[in-house]
Amino acid sequence: MLELNCSLTALVNTNATVYTGVGCPEVAVVCGMNISWVLTEGTEQDLLNMCLSEEDYLAMYRGPLRSPVFLPVCVIYLTIFMVGVLGNSLTSLVILRYRVMQTPTNYYLLSLAVSDLLVLLMGMPLELYEMWQNYPFLFGRGGCYFKTFLFETVCFASILNITALSVERYMAVVHPLKVKHMTTRAHVKRVIFMLWVLSMLCAVPNTSLHGIDLLPSRFGREFPRSAICHLVKPTWLYNLIILISTLVFFLLPMLIISVLYLLIGLRLRRERLLTVVDVSCSFGPDSLSLSHRQRLSKRNIQVTKMLCVLVVMFGLCWAPFHVDRLMWSYMDYSSDQHHEIFGPVHIFSGVCFYLSSAINPILYNIMSTRFREMFSHMTCYSNSWPIPSSFQMTQRSTLSEKTPTSMKLT
Repeated sequence: MLELNCSLTALVNTNATVYTGVGCPEVAVVCGMNISWVLTEGTEQDLLNMCLSEEDYLAMYRGPLRSPVFLPVCVIYLTIFMVGVLGNSLTSLVILRYRVMQTPTNYYLLSLAVSDLLVLLMGMPLELYEMWQNYPFLFGRGGCYFKTFLFETVCFASILNITALSVERYMAVVHPLKVKHMTTRAHVKRVIFMLWVLSMLCAVPNTSLHGIDLLPSRFGREFPRSAICHLVKPTWLYNLIILISTLVFFLLPMLIISVLYLLIGLRLRRERLLTVVDVSCSFGPDSLSLSHRQRLSKRNIQVTKMLCVLVVMFGLCWAPFHVDRLMWSYMDYSSDQHHEIFGPVHIFSGVCFYLSSAINPILYNIMSTRFREMFSHMTCYSNSWPIPSSFQMTQRSTLSEKTPTSMKLT
């Protein structure tokens, strides 16, 4: 292949050899630009860039076509994908299939499982594809809107579901007699529906700021392969939206949740102390009601512990995600040092983000006896096999609560 001499000295000096073949007009064709424009208006950087191949030019301004950490991240993501899809699918099936599992608390967990499945089934493949081929973005403006809208909606829906779940648990433990209307399935379904609608509405502002970004035409050449899904509106507006969303949809809810679980913990501690005193002083028929209260207290403690751990893990997994967004909003894009710091943070936040979608079913299995029994029944037993005795007892106790008083006395 004939060599080009596109240095500043060669182009300015009319006696220099610019091209070892035909001459300067051919150079203009090969380089895709007007040489006279370069001589009068071009900078030294223009002269360095004008004869780069399209691949080299895109690599300079868009980075490598494939992420250098694609392989290890892909292995981690696929592991999370398999565990998360299996776990959240089982969680959803267990709650939908068994009526005894259709409690207000579990409806919120079902909503959370649906949110996690959306992330894993739709969000993760898109991100893996972008890591494998950073550009061009092949799904157009509509695909870019969908991707941004999905991640924003899931982000907001997850934290709102966790907050609503914590409020429900607080009311069930601290004010059990005042909130009977909150324990109905219809009420919980309405709340969950409104949370999702609110999440979608709040996802619109950030989605509207994104679009397809192309490198500007240079040297008479267009670069359609440079298309990426990126911010296309003013940066200050994006920074403001990210700051508000971090405060309103992460820091404030986590503060509220922390206060609620502190109050729940204090209430459960007081109930446990009262139960201990009653045990030492009760005899005869009163011991039956005391035994029932002990079982309820034990159940409340188990559920609260599980949800408390779930909230802590949620906060730990989502904190890097919000740090990543804030760093991207306020970093100096011209600083190589900032890019070096941001790269590992971005990878780590992505792993934590998807890990939060896979870890919840594991927590249910470890910390909830009822979920563990249901998971075991779904995976290890056919419909013709007997249900574990503890599950039968749960069903009987649930039915007995609806039995008329006269029949109970009989």
